[in-house]
Amino acid sequence: MILHRRAATCLRILLVFSVITLSPYILNAKNSDWLYISPEMHLSEPDTNIVPDTIKTGLSNDLKSKVEYNAKDSMLFDIENEKVYLFGDAIVKYEAITLKAAYIEVDWTKRTVYATGVKDSTGKEIGSPEFSDGGESFTAKTITYNFDSEKGRITEVYTQEGGGYILASTTKKIDETSYYIKSGRYTTCNLPEPHYSINSNKLKVIQNKKIVTGPAYLTIADVPTPLVIPFGFFPNKSGRNNGIIIPTYGESTALGFYLRDGGYYFGLGDYFDMALTGDIYSLGSWGSGSIINYANRYKYNGSLNLTYKQIRTSDRELPDFALNKEFFIRWNHKQDPKARPNSIFSAQVNAGTIDNFTVDPQPDINYLRNEFRSSISYSKSWPGKPYNFTISANHNQNSSSRVVNVTLPEASFSINRFNPLKGKDKISGTKWHSKMVDNLGVSLRTNLRNQLQATDSTLFDNISDDMQNGLAFTVPISTSLKVFKHFTLSPSVTYNERWYLSTIRRGYSSTDNQIVTLDTVRQFTTQRDFITSASLNTRVYGLKQFKGKKIAAVRHVMSHTLSFNYRPDFSEPKYGYYGITQINAEGDQGTYSLFQNGILGGPPSGKLGSLAYSIDNNLEMKVKPKSDTITDLKKIKILESLRFSTSYNLALDSLNLSNIRIDGRTTLFNRASLSFGGVVNPYVLDTLGRTINTFELSENNRLGRLTSANVSLGFSLKNINTDRKSNAGTQAELDQINADPFGYVDFSVPYNLGVSYSMTYTKSGLNPSALNQFV
Repeated sequence: MILHRRAATCLRILLVFSVITLSPYILNAKNSDWLYISPEMHLSEPDTNIVPDTIKTGLSNDLKSKVEYNAKDSMLFDIENEKVYLFGDAIVKYEAITLKAAYIEVDWTKRTVYATGVKDSTGKEIGSPEFSDGGESFTAKTITYNFDSEKGRITEVYTQEGGGYILASTTKKIDETSYYIKSGRYTTCNLPEPHYSINSNKLKVIQNKKIVTGPAYLTIADVPTPLVIPFGFFPNKSGRNNGIIIPTYGESTALGFYLRDGGYYFGLGDYFDMALTGDIYSLGSWGSGSIINYANRYKYNGSLNLTYKQIRTSDRELPDFALNKEFFIRWNHKQDPKARPNSIFSAQVNAGTIDNFTVDPQPDINYLRNEFRSSISYSKSWPGKPYNFTISANHNQNSSSRVVNVTLPEASFSINRFNPLKGKDKISGTKWHSKMVDNLGVSLRTNLRNQLQATDSTLFDNISDDMQNGLAFTVPISTSLKVFKHFTLSPSVTYNERWYLSTIRRGYSSTDNQIVTLDTVRQFTTQRDFITSASLNTRVYGLKQFKGKKIAAVRHVMSHTLSFNYRPDFSEPKYGYYGITQINAEGDQGTYSLFQNGILGGPPSGKLGSLAYSIDNNLEMKVKPKSDTITDLKKIKILESLRFSTSYNLALDSLNLSNIRIDGRTTLFNRASLSFGGVVNPYVLDTLGRTINTFELSENNRLGRLTSANVSLGFSLKNINTDRKSNAGTQAELDQINADPFGYVDFSVPYNLGVSYSMTYTKSGLNPSALNQFV
């Protein structure tokens, strides 16, 4: 008997735990008390292999799927009323639905779940319900949801729909995709308290389709405005979609009523899309266009815009009738520099007929542009190698002169400076010779250009005659070595070579009384020129120290540079680069360059044998600090630079000495910058104001005449300290400022105020009427 009673007691306990475990399926359990389950009891999940009908608990109309629930604090079961109460970080999962809240109540009789937040000890509400169904989610103050009907009621909801946000006081979920909202707001501002919104008492939301409102009005900063609409329609589709582009309508005086920019949008893939648009006018004009956007993250992005229009003005029977066919292309392509650091392609194209913006009735900022430019380029470099390659196509179009310049292609290849003979001196063992050979550096620059210049109406008429092309090579060679212990000698030579497919022949036209181009000779021609130079540099230091005085020392540094440049006269007949022709009606002879029209230039005329000299001065002093605790001397700049320079051309027969230039700069009080300069002419002027070959030093006992001078003084006041911290405000307030930086006024904004004053003096020469004013 005792054994039988104990077995019955065990059976009752097992039955109770079975009921608890199967509580999501219990509908009409009777004669049960409250059960309090703490998390430490580790309540097991229901066994999905158990069929509910095998236990007679009054089950009927079971749910389609299992309901999973849990709570961090505790769970309270009311078996008599068939309810479950979840406290603390509660969670309920049903199919694709997940509900989280501080408090959740599940009613198995009504098949409903209720969720809300709770208040902490400070009165702040925490654990507000978070509801997610598939890809949709929102937060609210309270949520009531029915598992069977999949309908719900939500209060004070905040959710994102498409590109906007919805805030509502009361929301009813009527099916899986539709909601009814009372007293709602729609906005694109992502703040909990938006700066602006469209308010309406009635809204209907169809997920991934549209949002429809009744009468609505605009509010700014919670202040209602008189902007009212009878209804609202907002599409909120997500993902890739195709759709119709609604055209704009209007009227043009010349072309009539129109529908513009209407068409169809195609979402073609993950990397590009396209829009086809068209225009139509009531007086016969029409147009079409396409816009293609493409992007591949971390690789490249761009857009291509093509337009074609037929603009018809007036009637065919009238003399002012015109039919203009216009097209325009815009292409922008950018490559991410990190995608291929050693190989970069870019494009920016703006080309088409100029009338595209003058006849078009739609206002366009391009109408005010006088010039359109295009550029397509590709550049490549080789890591660890001194090679660089660039090829490009360029276009320039002037809307006023209607002149078009097309450069296709323009390519350049360069080799950076390298030392081909370093460590290879086998001729002499002398130190200076080896140093000169080791420092011998060579580089190479090549440039290929093919250019066409014509008007837009004759661009393709005579391409072979109008096209100019050429190939140029430049080879600089230089070295350096120490001489006489304190001097640095740097000789160099620069060699230039150009290849052309044509030369010109010019002559004197008695009709025009000027030199004109008579003929263009089509033949392959090469020409070469060079220039040699050498510079000698040294630096002299002077130091004066003072004992027992405020000034500890003064240092003077003089940098001397003496250079020589030589270039022969390439206009001499022996080179064959220049022709001889009559230049005026009197029969005087002159020379002209056979490569005058060459796009890469030609050999220069005139002999050059220039000897240049410059001296640069730097003056500083060191002073003792006012405090005895500081031992370091303070450096003060008196003159940062004071430079004198001039040159003497040995190849000229007179006026060999050039003007003497004076340039200087310094800083005053570590605040203001002072710069000054001047030009001194060493030659005398005659009574007509012309420079003659007589020095001022011998004629007037002075170095020269001051022809121009300038002085500039400037300083700046700035506050660019961006490392600022603030202890004012709570962390929540700082987070709010960071979330909306434009809504916060920072009166410590960095600033930079610059003030400058400049004065210029010019006196190039004297005129005869002013001679009597000077002694």
